[in-house]
Amino acid sequence: MEKSLAKFTSFTDGGSGRSVYIESYGCAANKADLEIMLAYILNSGYRVTTNVEEADFILINTCGVKKQTEDRILNRLRFLSRFNKRLIITGCLPKIDFKAVIKAAPNFSAIVDPYSVNKIVLALKSAEKGERNKIFFSEKPYVKTEEPQIRLNPVIEIIPISEGCLGACSYCCVRFARGTLFSYPVSSIVKKLKNAVSEGVKEIWLTSQDNGAYGFDIKTNLANLLKECCKVSGRFFIRVGMMNPAHVLKILSDLIGAYEDERIFKFVHLPVQSGDNEVLKMMNRKYTVEEFKEIVRCFRERMPNITIATDVICGFPGESREAFEKTMKLIEEVKPDIVNISKFFPRPNTPAAQMKQIDSKEVAFRSRMMTHLASRISLERNLSWVGWEGKILIDEKGPRDSWVGRNFAYKPIVIKSDENLLGKIIEVRVIEAHINYLEAQII
Repeated sequence: MEKSLAKFTSFTDGGSGRSVYIESYGCAANKADLEIMLAYILNSGYRVTTNVEEADFILINTCGVKKQTEDRILNRLRFLSRFNKRLIITGCLPKIDFKAVIKAAPNFSAIVDPYSVNKIVLALKSAEKGERNKIFFSEKPYVKTEEPQIRLNPVIEIIPISEGCLGACSYCCVRFARGTLFSYPVSSIVKKLKNAVSEGVKEIWLTSQDNGAYGFDIKTNLANLLKECCKVSGRFFIRVGMMNPAHVLKILSDLIGAYEDERIFKFVHLPVQSGDNEVLKMMNRKYTVEEFKEIVRCFRERMPNITIATDVICGFPGESREAFEKTMKLIEEVKPDIVNISKFFPRPNTPAAQMKQIDSKEVAFRSRMMTHLASRISLERNLSWVGWEGKILIDEKGPRDSWVGRNFAYKPIVIKSDENLLGKIIEVRVIEAHINYLEAQII
């Protein structure tokens, strides 16, 4: 996913310093890294431009989680290299597939890994001197919550709570870029949240590669962190990012208790990946289908309207048609509000890349089947919200005169208004349901 900086006019095209054109891809953690780099860039006298032709530098913040994303970024690197600008490459992809990156952009100025985002100005200064092929990699992560950040969205504070994970999923290459779990101190996270709220932020994203594992390396856990965050006074809402079911199981009761605070969105992102236990073993996922279902059951028992999001990989090596049918059956049974569907593509240096691959046409067929099912269920779930009345926080500007808000269950709700509603909390009535969002009228 590309994040264009064109609409963030509050810090683009201002000032007289050397200019940086930026493209950024990937997850919320990558976006948080970009916000840190932006703070360093702007505080050092550089400016951001949306015009690549007039820029002195090009910065590409990369992602490598999926092959399709990698291919798109490599194409952009090849295209942007033609401008003969000083090219800085950041993000996960250089640690995932270094050879592919330097093949696409052999004359790059500098590469900065996720452990080194605080060295972005060193990379720019190096490029300014005309140096080429400089590598800014660090051996150890550091506490990013103590870094300055420029918010891309003034309503939302993205707080990374850790770096890396405890897993070794056989298909995943992100661990090569982000490493093993390094949790940031609770006090540092809470301080960042408190500062953000004092500056008018209304929505907090707690993000990492796996929020479920947070704190296991420093003798705490996500439930404790959420309870401490909710001690901060003010009107704000917390969105908890993705959690691996294997780690949620260890803290389930306490986590559900923490979720009952009204300032935590009733939204759980719990990737199941497969509905077949043998496939889960091959994926090295460390939980069973039955345990996934139990987590969902426990959350829904206490919070019936909670939004459940999950992820599914179609066509993992060794996934028989019968195993795929079990995944379809699981999705039909659990009825998640959101299913993020990925067609399996082998990633560099992963165990799954060495396994016997399933024919690409079969993978595409399974993906279409799953998409059809997931879309039907999402619409069914959304239809149950028609007629709902309540408060939503407007956290995004939509096209033309539309705005996007979130209710207590983090449901995206679109309304129309000529006023600037960003950051406002308003009362609405849902009048229409779609697969990916709800429509509402202001009451």
